[in-house]
Amino acid sequence: MTKLLAYPLTVIYFILFGLTLVIFHPIQWLCLNVFGYKAHKISVDWLQFFIMRCLNVLGTRFSFSNPYQISSNQPVIIIANHQSMYDIPPLIWYMRKHHVKFISKKELGKGIPSVSFNLRHGGSALIDRKNPKQAIKAIEDFSHYIETTKRAAVIFPEGTRSRTGTPKPFQRKGLLTLFEHIPSATIVPVTINNSWKTLRYGKFPMGLGAHITFTVHEPIILSDSKDHIALINNIEQTITSSVKS
Repeated sequence: MTKLLAYPLTVIYFILFGLTLVIFHPIQWLCLNVFGYKAHKISVDWLQFFIMRCLNVLGTRFSFSNPYQISSNQPVIIIANHQSMYDIPPLIWYMRKHHVKFISKKELGKGIPSVSFNLRHGGSALIDRKNPKQAIKAIEDFSHYIETTKRAAVIFPEGTRSRTGTPKPFQRKGLLTLFEHIPSATIVPVTINNSWKTLRYGKFPMGLGAHITFTVHEPIILSDSKDHIALINNIEQTITSSVKS
């Protein structure tokens, strides 16, 4: 019964989601080209808010738990597990004071209204997974940008999303590059739960009633750690130990 109900609700969701992307695309362009970065950033934040409201049509709920005071006057590296594309809007919205930017595959930088525009012009990094040399250079340039502007870099070190919620092993190279080139960063580990349930049936229909939760763990001052491999192992353990099956 639930899956049958998911079909018409998914159609409604896709219509609302598509309209949201189409409406915000010219808004972003106008904000960036007429009013500059700050206005563009605000438009991107509100895009995420409305994407989340679209998901409410499917009965999706969001909870974001962050008991820590994280300064916005320093660069931040947000490290999280990855379960679906719906991990992204809440991270941008709830962490918006940190000017959240992403490392994303280059394919997402074209063809998607609003999303591709923001990835190309909002400060994120687009990498070619088939070209490790280009990917590392792009991450290095991205790291310098984050260090200089004191904004927040989000990285999903699993490399790809988990379709069942079960965490995949962390890949270290991207993390080590960020650590090397953003030495003054505060690291913020985040555990995401239940995002995968929005795609429990596949892309159509979408899953109903997912309660997506974000748990922010105690921030870590990167400069306090000399052994970055051990640090990555500890962060991976912190994040994955809070993932619910």
